[in-house]
Amino acid sequence: MLSEETITKVKETLEAFRPQLNADGGDMEFINIDEENRVHLKLTGACGSCPMATMTLKMGIERFLKETCPEISEVVQDEDNNESKE
Repeated sequence: MLSEETITKVKETLEAFRPQLNADGGDMEFINIDEENRVHLKLTGACGSCPMATMTLKMGIERFLKETCPEISEVVQDEDNNESKE
């Protein structure tokens, strides 16, 4: 399990990326970080239905997040997961 400090850093990094999604009418919702250090997000708004969402997730959010939090292994999109464990 990641430390609270790392979880906070992940959330702060996601907040720094959020304006780029908002500029295109989209947003993201942090779901959790699992035991394999994968960050689970839900893309919403325009990003939720965009055909380029996977590219945004992998080449944008994941790359940006791994630069600041190298312990993160991957960013994955959750469709309708209401669990919120941090």
